[in-house]
Amino acid sequence: MPTNRVEKSLSTIPMAELVQRAPFVEDFFTSHGLALPGEGVSPSAYFAALDSELLEDLGLERQGLTERFMAYMELLEELKAGSGGSRIESITIRGGHDKSGQPEALELTIKPGEVVCIVGPTGSGKSRFLADIEWMAQADTPTGRSILINGRIPDPGQRFSIEHKLVAQLSQNMNFVMDLTVEEFITMHAESRMVEDVSTVTAAIIDLGNDLAGEKFTPRTPVTALSGGQSRALMIADTSCLSTSPIVLIDEIENAGIDRKRAVHTLVDKRKIVLMATHDPILALMGDRRLVFKNGGISAIIATSAVERANLALFEEMDAKLGAVRNALRKGERIEKTG
Repeated sequence: MPTNRVEKSLSTIPMAELVQRAPFVEDFFTSHGLALPGEGVSPSAYFAALDSELLEDLGLERQGLTERFMAYMELLEELKAGSGGSRIESITIRGGHDKSGQPEALELTIKPGEVVCIVGPTGSGKSRFLADIEWMAQADTPTGRSILINGRIPDPGQRFSIEHKLVAQLSQNMNFVMDLTVEEFITMHAESRMVEDVSTVTAAIIDLGNDLAGEKFTPRTPVTALSGGQSRALMIADTSCLSTSPIVLIDEIENAGIDRKRAVHTLVDKRKIVLMATHDPILALMGDRRLVFKNGGISAIIATSAVERANLALFEEMDAKLGAVRNALRKGERIEKTG
């Protein structure tokens, strides 16, 4: 929000109207130990009338308080707009070099809704590649790669912003340390995103997480009690519904005990750019393209062919049969039928 718009709201808009436009405006006053202004009182008039001794007791300065409120309102507008109004039309990866110094002769552009899979043996450089994307490398990492956003070099605000990260990463190991229930955790995130109906969004994310997870959990389950698969399912649901980051990096979800195919489609449906490191042939063939890694570098870029798509259906049928066997084992059943 431009500063002149914020100044106008401070001088002319009564509190009741501000609350309708931005319900979280009340949090500014309560977090500073201040009573809420009357419905017909504008914040600027309220600040001007505050008792000097009260301000001194709270460690606040009248002018500084006004400036803080203006900055707070600007942040609210940016959050409502999503990532400060930034829009990602594409990311472009310019090749660097492998561990032996051999150049990667490539320039790869990826757009929202595309899935690019990253394949190769352990230690071949897949995770390093994801890190280059996350850091928006500018030939300043060990690989020498460069990342462009919308065809341009990202400015420092994009690279190093904490509030408006362009990349969300779902890593192999996800452990919670917060003493919250699932519902409390998701509610806190929803509130930070200034969503209008926090309870409805929270319930939808928990339901989606349970649809993706192999083992169900409840809203009252402590996040520290979630299994690795449950944690991954919950964070994929959260990322697809709440995260403003347009780029999602996934590092091996095949062993997480979740509905991995639906997880990927959930992110694609939200127009995310999805880059996924995987050893799973089903996930690898679900992508539009796959990058083949060797010795720390990209050795090939392969577009998924029509024949491979046809094979994918066969692999999915085989996977469904193996899944049924796994479920039977978990239930303590005997595996006697082989057909």
